[in-house]
Amino acid sequence: MKTGIPVEQAHQIVMAEASPLPSEIVDASAALGRVLAEPVDSGRTLPPADCSAMDGYAVRGEELAGPGPHLLPVVYEVAAGGSGERPLAPGEAARIFTGAPVPPGADTVVRQEDTEEEGDRVGILIEPRRGENVRLAGEDVEAGDTVLARGVRIGAPEIGMLASLGRTLVHVHRRPRVAVVSGGNELVEPDRDASGGRIVSSNAYSLSAQCTLAGAEPTNLGIARDTPEDLERVFRAGLSSDLIVSSAGVSVGDHDHVRPVLEKLGCELRFWGVLMKPGYPLAFGRIGAAGPWVFGLPGNPVSAMVTFEQFVRPMLLRMAGFGACYRPVLEATLAERLTKKPGRLHFVRVHLKREGREWSATSTGTQSSGVLRSMTLAQGLLVFPAEATELAAGARISVQVLDEELFRETEPCV
Repeated sequence: MKTGIPVEQAHQIVMAEASPLPSEIVDASAALGRVLAEPVDSGRTLPPADCSAMDGYAVRGEELAGPGPHLLPVVYEVAAGGSGERPLAPGEAARIFTGAPVPPGADTVVRQEDTEEEGDRVGILIEPRRGENVRLAGEDVEAGDTVLARGVRIGAPEIGMLASLGRTLVHVHRRPRVAVVSGGNELVEPDRDASGGRIVSSNAYSLSAQCTLAGAEPTNLGIARDTPEDLERVFRAGLSSDLIVSSAGVSVGDHDHVRPVLEKLGCELRFWGVLMKPGYPLAFGRIGAAGPWVFGLPGNPVSAMVTFEQFVRPMLLRMAGFGACYRPVLEATLAERLTKKPGRLHFVRVHLKREGREWSATSTGTQSSGVLRSMTLAQGLLVFPAEATELAAGARISVQVLDEELFRETEPCV
């Protein structure tokens, strides 16, 4: 087991063990947010025939050269889902509606706004471009095309595409199942008495929420008391999961029993302790050869959330089949001077502000690992290099973006 390792080395160890979970078949309408485990090929041509993109009149474009109006007899109409009664003869027009197949003989649709009705005839007021307002067969998809590649995240357009192809079932990577464990005699549930030194078990809720946002399925196993027996009981309840995330009890105090309990359960720790702040006492390993992966996170709320962001989230995304597993990083200008001791990489909670094309970053204030509110105020994590001792105001810095809504320039809703 490695101890006291740099952040980058810890990343490499974790991600070397991460791989997509096997696939499962789900209803396509319930596949939103999932990752395709197979390519999707089309068995259909879309649209299946040349069709109208407008309400108007189907005509032979070559007959409408020169100034109008051109008066043509309207011999029939074609609705969406219908068909022409016969091929359109020279000098004829057919009333046609959006999505209807263009009748044989016609090659152009003149939109309704560019015509005038005159009894059973129509006046064409423009000189249309041949082929105008006609969607060609196969314009969207040809039969045999690979429409969606393996590894694509299914969003709203993909749901619609699957429906268009007649796909009601689809292979996707299984969501990781995560058991969330909290430990400590001082912990209580949110609706219980928190007086007398008791602390609400907030970590279980924030970590479960982070799991859900990463595409996993969390199960809160509740609070384990500070005894080896109770910790073992709770950890055993999580052995059927893909991954166990535990907060507290992973350090080296008299009541920190997580490591010996994990060892009893057959967990081989890959590392313990990462040179970062917040979050040094971080453990990672696996129970048995095929059991769940285990992250032992620190107990302080910010430390738990930051270590989750750095290591647990990327692993969960990879397990769920995602290719991009890390937060976007942007370059910003630091608005204030920051200092620290050398030796550990710091993740500083910051506000981000756009000024034209540039971003500026300001710390959220106190960086205590127990101040959970600092995470509610943070839009990003400033990466303060391990050996650096000072970042001057005006320095160019890298920030991991937590709030990706920052990139969406929208007007306020009124």
